Amino acid sequence: MSVFPKISLKLEVENYLKAGFMNKEILSALGKQEAERRFETLLHNLSHPPSFTTVRVNTHLASVQHVKNLLFDELQKQFNGLSFPILQHPDLQDVLLIPVIGPRKNIKQQPCEVIVGAQCGNAVLRGAHVFVPGIVSASKFMKGGDHVSVYSDIKGKCVGVRMTEPVYLSPSFDNNLPSAVVSHVLDPQPGEKVLDLCAAPGGKTTHIATLMRDQGEVIALDKISKKVEKIKQNALLLGLNSIRAFCFDGTKALKLDMIKDTDGEPPFLPESFDRILLDAPCSGMGQRPNMACTWTLKEVMSYQPLQRKLFTVAVELLKPGGVLVYSTCTVTLAENEEQVAWALETFPGLQLQHQDPQVGGEGMLGAGLSPEQLKRLQRFDPSAMRSLDRDIGSLRDASIEDLVWLANKDCIGFFIAKFVKCKSAQ
Repeated sequence: MSVFPKISLKLEVENYLKAGFMNKEILSALGKQEAERRFETLLHNLSHPPSFTTVRVNTHLASVQHVKNLLFDELQKQFNGLSFPILQHPDLQDVLLIPVIGPRKNIKQQPCEVIVGAQCGNAVLRGAHVFVPGIVSASKFMKGGDHVSVYSDIKGKCVGVRMTEPVYLSPSFDNNLPSAVVSHVLDPQPGEKVLDLCAAPGGKTTHIATLMRDQGEVIALDKISKKVEKIKQNALLLGLNSIRAFCFDGTKALKLDMIKDTDGEPPFLPESFDRILLDAPCSGMGQRPNMACTWTLKEVMSYQPLQRKLFTVAVELLKPGGVLVYSTCTVTLAENEEQVAWALETFPGLQLQHQDPQVGGEGMLGAGLSPEQLKRLQRFDPSAMRSLDRDIGSLRDASIEDLVWLANKDCIGFFIAKFVKCKSAQ
C-alpha cells in the first residue's frame, strides 16, 4: 500500500537530484534502468517514515535496561496493550529501536476534518499530536473529544493527504539512527576538549558529553540564541557539567589575532581541539517523512559554500592528530561526497579514515573518489530498499538480526565522513 506516492518537489529540484543519482559513474556501474529505479525508490521513501524510531539512552542518568522497561510499559498504555518489540542495537549499546507499524489499511473517515500544514503533517506521521499552531483550517462545529480526519496541505493550497486515525503507529520521538552513529564515530574520550561547531538542537552535544563520561570539555556553538539556551537547559536537565554552549557564528570561530584573551570563549586559537564534529547546515533532503519540499534549486544549492567555510574553520581549530567528523542529513552528492573530494584536495594534511561502527552503506559514486575512499564513508541511503508494510505479526515472526538489518537500511538520508589531521599539517 503506497500511502503517499512520492515526495512533492519543485521540478528543478527533482531534476537536480535525479542528475546526481544518475551521474555518469552510477550509470556506468548500474545501468540506466537500475539507476532510474533507485531514484524513484528514493522519492517514494522520502515521503514515508523509516521502519524504526530510535531512542538514545542517556547512560549518564539511567541504564539501557531500565529505560527499555519504562518504554515497554509506556507504549502498552499509549497503544492499548499492543506489545511493541524493543531492540537494543548490537553495535550501538546506548540505542534502542522501536518498530513503526503501518501503513494501516481501512482507516475510517470522520465527519469532522482538520487541515494542517505540511510540516505538521510530517510530524503526525511520526506519531505526534496536532496543536493549534499547526492547524490551517477545521470543521466549524468541531469540539473537544471529537475524532477527526487530519489532512496535510502538502502544496499550500488546502489540498492534501488524509491522515485520520494514525496511518503509522509510532511513538513520537524525534530521534534517528544515523544521528546516534555520528557521536560514536567521533569517539570522544574522557578528558579531551571537543567542539560541536553547529550544535543545535544539541542532541549530539549531550551524546558526546555522555560518551566522555562528563569528563573533559565540550564546547557547543550555534548562532541562534534560543537554540543555545535550549542546549544549556538540556545539559542541566541531564546533569552534564562538561558542556559549555555559546551563541556564536561557527564561520567566525577561529581567532585571527593574539591580542585579546577570550578566556575560553569563542573565537578560539588555532589547533585548540582534540576532536571536532561538524554536523553541517544542509538542505535536509534526507529527512523522513517529508511529503513536500517547497525549496527552490537556489536554496538547495546554497549550502555547499557555507559548509566549506565551516569545514575550513574546523580544520584550523583541530590539533595535529585530531579527529574531524563531517555529517549532513541530506542525500545530495554536492553536500556529501563532493565535499569529501574537495576537502582531500584542499587540505593535504587530512586523511580519510575508516569508521567504527560502520552501520550505513558506502559512499555514492559520482565525485571521483576511489573505491577504497567510498568504503571509508557512511551513506544512509533511502533508495537502498523499498519501504515495506509492517504489522505486528510480521515483526514477531522476524529474527532480531533481520530487524536490526532493516533498521540500518530503512532510515533517514544521512552522510558521515571521518578525517584525521596529520601531524605534518600546517
